[in-house]
Amino acid sequence: MNSTTSTRDFPLLKVQVSDRASVAAPVTDPKVTVESLTVRYGRRVAVDAVTLPIYRNLITAIIGPSGCGKSSLLRALNRMNDTIAGVQTSGRVLLDGQDIYTPGCDVIALRRRVGMVFQQPNPFPKSIYDNVAFGLRINGLVHSKAELDERVERALRQAALWDEVKDRLDRSALQLSGGEQQRLCIARALAVEPEVLLMDEPASALDPISTAKIEELMFTLKQHYTIVIVTHNMQQAARVSDFTAFLLSGALVEFNPTPQLFTNPADPRTEAYITGRFG
Repeated sequence: MNSTTSTRDFPLLKVQVSDRASVAAPVTDPKVTVESLTVRYGRRVAVDAVTLPIYRNLITAIIGPSGCGKSSLLRALNRMNDTIAGVQTSGRVLLDGQDIYTPGCDVIALRRRVGMVFQQPNPFPKSIYDNVAFGLRINGLVHSKAELDERVERALRQAALWDEVKDRLDRSALQLSGGEQQRLCIARALAVEPEVLLMDEPASALDPISTAKIEELMFTLKQHYTIVIVTHNMQQAARVSDFTAFLLSGALVEFNPTPQLFTNPADPRTEAYITGRFG
């Protein structure tokens, strides 16, 4: 998939966004399909009967005001909400047509297929090498030191971090900068070769230079992965995503190609949000 640099006007945001506009990929069957998904924390409804497709090898952004259910929806895509006491989930999430909420679903195998990167970089207090190798070892995915070395290098290269750390792989990951730590966490997720990558505000704790590196990395990664990103930064959603979903009070207000949603939204609540009238 070739990429070129382009500039798009987003008059409702009152900005021009320079992006790496890829050659349009055909929108085929979704990689993930969310059907009437509802997530409750006790009596509180965090996600309210959301239905939307997530297309393979494209980037889908989820936007909306704080507390609207963005992260709860994202975590439902690999059942991370299961780790929270009292959460109830109904509806279906289909990964390649198979419902991940069916009884007997292997959740560990699911999370290998649907990896996640969190808002705050969370490297383990181990070496750079051991951080990336961790998932490969505990899941028994490699059978020799040579294979492990190759998979670690490949993941670090995919995360655009290899050249920066190849001479210090035995040093603590905690010595890396914030941006390097986040790319290390991306490498750790990529090492087990997932099919889908979930990113929950992956650049919100980073400086502008590190943020630009993470965004550039996403353009490269979508050639091989389906990416879903939660972001509070609407300019970032406009820069990186192919489709955008707007949530409000847990409900899906609008889901459209990103240029359409930011230039000609179908719902007046979408326009009110992206023009700053609330949120």
